[in-house]
Amino acid sequence: MSIQSPEKLLQRLDWTVVRRLDGLLQGDYRTLFHGFGLDLAELREYQFTDDVRYIDWNVTARMQTPYVRQYLEDREVTAWFLLDLSPSVDFGTVHTVKRNLLIDFVTVLARLLTRHGNRVGAIFYSGRVERVIPARSGKAQVLALIDALLKQPHLKKAPMTDLTTLLETALRTVRRRSLVFIISDFISTPGWDRPLDMLRQRHEVLAVRLYDPREVELPDIGPAILEDAETGEQLYIDTHDTGFRKRFAEAARSREYRLEVAFRRMGMDVLTLSTEDDLVKETVKFARMRKQRRAAPASGVKRHPG
Repeated sequence: MSIQSPEKLLQRLDWTVVRRLDGLLQGDYRTLFHGFGLDLAELREYQFTDDVRYIDWNVTARMQTPYVRQYLEDREVTAWFLLDLSPSVDFGTVHTVKRNLLIDFVTVLARLLTRHGNRVGAIFYSGRVERVIPARSGKAQVLALIDALLKQPHLKKAPMTDLTTLLETALRTVRRRSLVFIISDFISTPGWDRPLDMLRQRHEVLAVRLYDPREVELPDIGPAILEDAETGEQLYIDTHDTGFRKRFAEAARSREYRLEVAFRRMGMDVLTLSTEDDLVKETVKFARMRKQRRAAPASGVKRHPG
């Protein structure tokens, strides 16, 4: 596969994705995230979907019921992309690999944000933190980010992914309150949820989870050799074996359940993207879901845990 230039990649996505997305969002790109300004707009009673960080404890104590501070949005947003570029993101089957999906998503969101005068930066991880690209604005920053992504080596093997390293680097690096996207397949050693929760308490964090359908269900294609993308270890299997396919699917469901529990416990929204998805449709659906959920209490809809 020939390597595209940053300019050609951006031009292609500008025409096929960015314009469609901007049109469907009708310029309201902030539906992708909550505003987080510094100017206090009002105090109101706490509702289930509110961020507990905005509870005003002095007013709460006086009124004997929780109250939250409602802020006006900042005009400028600083966004950071925490990018998992470990070997497992090079997995893909029919349409594309997860890395290509990652690059497209970052390009689209960086372009969308910088077009509105915001700044974007990134932290690259592939077994270790490879580089930090400071947050800047403008089209030149988007092209520099794309260029760095396209030049990032594809590793044949690496130590098992540990997202804790990436997240702890972000905790040290991202000082000003920011919009943070962590983009990964979340195939990692355990323990990453703790630093992610700490990051969520300081910033607005959105998880973008990448996957390929063949990671959750094996097709019946007969004998095959599977290779662990992280370690390079190979395993001979026979996919005609219905028992093996069933165990594979059960293990995948168990992994999915653990991820869902971790994200739910942190109260985090997750945009799940498959290598077979339409990026525009899934992103718009995600934005509208967040907008509707935030609007629900105002319309008298009661929300309960679970």
